This record gives sequence, C-alpha cells and structure tokens, in this order.
Amino acid sequence: MIAMVRMISVFSLALIIASCSILPNRSGVATIAPTSIPTQIAAVTPTPTDRWFSFMMVTPYPWSTPLPPYIPTAIDGTYAKLDPDQVQWFHCRRCADFLPAGGIWRLQMEKGIYRIYYAVTEWRSLGSFSLSGDTIHFFNDPNCMKEVGTYKWQLTEGALSLELIEDECAIGMRAANFAKQAWLSCQPPGVEAAISDHWLKPPGCIE
Repeated sequence: MIAMVRMISVFSLALIIASCSILPNRSGVATIAPTSIPTQIAAVTPTPTDRWFSFMMVTPYPWSTPLPPYIPTAIDGTYAKLDPDQVQWFHCRRCADFLPAGGIWRLQMEKGIYRIYYAVTEWRSLGSFSLSGDTIHFFNDPNCMKEVGTYKWQLTEGALSLELIEDECAIGMRAANFAKQAWLSCQPPGVEAAISDHWLKPPGCIE
C-alpha cells in the first residue's frame, strides 16, 4: 500500500512538472517553454567613422549669438585636408584647441553649422557660421563662446580657402588651423562622377 502511494505521488509530481513547462499560445496550441540559455554579446567598439557620423547629430548652442537660420548656403558640404606636419598621436589636455597638427582633418559646413574633426585623436568642435557676400563669420564655438572669427572665403574648383581677417578663438589657433591650407571638397565634381563614383577623392573623405 505504501509503495502504491509513493508511485502515485511520483506520477503526480511528474505531471505537475510537465504542465509547468507547457505554455498555451493565442492559437490554442501548447508550446514547450524554451530553456533559458545564457548568451554572450560581443562588445562593439565604435570606429572613427561611427564617431564622425554620430558627431553629425550634434548641433551648436547659442552661447553668445542666436543660431542662424537652418537654410542652405553657398559653401555647404564636407571638406578635408591632409596636414603635412608632424602627427599628434596623443591627447593633449594642456594644448590649445584647434592646434594644427599633421594628419587628416575634416570640416563640415551645413546650413549655418560648422563641425571640425581631427581624425588622429578624434578631437572635435562645432559652432555656427553665417555668410555675407565673400565674408564668413564663425561663432558659438564652446571653446571660445564669445569670440567671432571673420574670414574671406573662396570656393574654387572644389577647394575652400579661408583668408583670415580677425579671429582670436583659442589664442589664435582656430585661425592658424582654418587658414593654413585649402580644404578640399568631398563632393563629386559632377553628376557623372557621382553616379559612377569614379573620381579622385581627397584624403580624409569618407567612402
């Protein structure tokens, strides 16, 4: 008798366990609950390209001057330059911002927003710009919130040149960087080049 009771108890326990592992779904058909299996998720390290495109989502703050209208300008586009000087491989916390150094620099001009990026150390900054004829004003940069830089600009055959008029930002380092050499356009020179992608891209332009 005791043996029979034990068998019934074991059988009942088995039914309870089985019922707990079966879940009804909306169709009325029972499904077996999946076993919990730990998985490993590989850590994803952002690449410089990822950081550049993430930077495109950041917009300036009106530190000292209202933001200009978000409308197209005559120099909108992405530009790059390869500085031939010695590369600064380390992050220098005591160095002035915009300090010219060897390697790839990118400059994006977008509807009154400028973004500058040093690919070697991933240093970056941004601000506002406005055009008045062949004169360009840079302002609202967090590294020099109250400073306004003024330059003459010229866009010739895909090369943007900035000629200094006045700019004290970062003890003059923004001027030293912006006006040091021409910024080469990353835009295709024509429709055919844009469609075929057969054109000589300047160093630093994103593929």
